[in-house]
Amino acid sequence: MRVDVLNKNGSVESLLENPDQIILLDTNFLISPDRSNLGARVIPFKHYCQIWLDPLFEMFPNLAVHESVYDELIDAATKGYVDRKINNIPPLLKVFSDSLLSEVECALMQTYINKLSPYSKYIPERDNTSDRGEVKSLSYMAVKKLLYFAAHDSLPLNLIGKAAELGTGLEGISSLQMYEVIYFLYKSKNFDSQGLRSLYKYQYRLTKKETTQNPEWGEFIKRMVQLYGE
Repeated sequence: MRVDVLNKNGSVESLLENPDQIILLDTNFLISPDRSNLGARVIPFKHYCQIWLDPLFEMFPNLAVHESVYDELIDAATKGYVDRKINNIPPLLKVFSDSLLSEVECALMQTYINKLSPYSKYIPERDNTSDRGEVKSLSYMAVKKLLYFAAHDSLPLNLIGKAAELGTGLEGISSLQMYEVIYFLYKSKNFDSQGLRSLYKYQYRLTKKETTQNPEWGEFIKRMVQLYGE
């Protein structure tokens, strides 16, 4: 994944001003990243909670997932963590269900699904699991006019970023990438800066290609401050 430190993201500016807005999360924001295929060690879930998930929920009070993303949580530790957030009083994580849609909204959501699925591995007729969470989350958001989708995956980022070109109908949705949230958390000065630095390196500077195209931590912070101010 490429880190863009040259162009402002309007959603970052808006959330810096008002972090209480609703943000839908993709599955890869909730599960501990695993890049062991590149020779790196898997980040233990307990450590991932300390440096990422706990700060994420503390920083943003209105986090949500679509039910299709919740269904993708297979690991017992992750699901247990998410269930505790959902069952907290008041809930710390909302789950949006298709059963909440009206008949007209269901038909509209299917229209969006049909627009998005050709660019993914999701086949609506089979309701297969590949890319289902992303396609259904974005379709639900388009119907309900929700603004922010947080993801660390090229598919939803392309569907949102190239909405006009692809005709996805997602022009009203903005993406929020993991490195942008890492900057949010670092900027607050309330969380483990070394942990955030290690997560940034793990996600964006692990391979030779990534170290070439993405700035090292100090330069990353400097560029983000230049974009969004102190």
